Amino acid sequence: MPALKKGLKIAAILALFVLAVVALQRYGIEPLRTAVEGMGFWAPLGIFLLRGVSIILPALPSSIYSLLAGSLLGFKTGYLTIVLSDLLFCSSAFLIARTWGRGPVSRLVGKRAMERIDGFSKNQLEGNFFLMTGLLMTGLFDFLSYAIGISRTRWRVFAPALLISVLVSDSILVTVGAEAANGVDGSKSAGLPLGLALLAMFGLAVFTGLMKKRSQEATTD
Repeated sequence: MPALKKGLKIAAILALFVLAVVALQRYGIEPLRTAVEGMGFWAPLGIFLLRGVSIILPALPSSIYSLLAGSLLGFKTGYLTIVLSDLLFCSSAFLIARTWGRGPVSRLVGKRAMERIDGFSKNQLEGNFFLMTGLLMTGLFDFLSYAIGISRTRWRVFAPALLISVLVSDSILVTVGAEAANGVDGSKSAGLPLGLALLAMFGLAVFTGLMKKRSQEATTD
């Protein structure tokens, strides 16, 4: 099943991330976290902007910044940083596409990214709020923000779908990053929360596969 394969792939990537964080913490992540804490406001701002650039230019990976935010900033600060960045920059992508249309978006994101955006634009997402919300929970939310804007969807329809999807999906990745970083700290126990977060991430990956399949079926109908 494609959804299962997708879930296993993401679970493997997350497992490698957890192992990398554990190794870093054992051999030197604490000095890095101390340095980040010493940066004060500038550390969250840096991750906020990097995440935003990865949304406006969707060819760049974005999920890694959720993991970094959790591992370096902790869950509360990391979650707030990623949520605010997603809300601001996904809204910006939507408004760019809705205001100026396909041409300027194509010049901004490039040919390959535009092909994916065009694929989602054919799904008539503006008529299906739940499909829109489900797809925004996937790792393709940056492409979708442009696609939904191009489809001339109204802001009052897009905004609640974006808010729901961001609050749910961001919490999982940030939790994975935060709990992985705390996993080998003797004063913190990350086993159960990390396991639940990884299970939730696997579920979200399967959900992503189902949403993409439904999206493809909506395109062909």
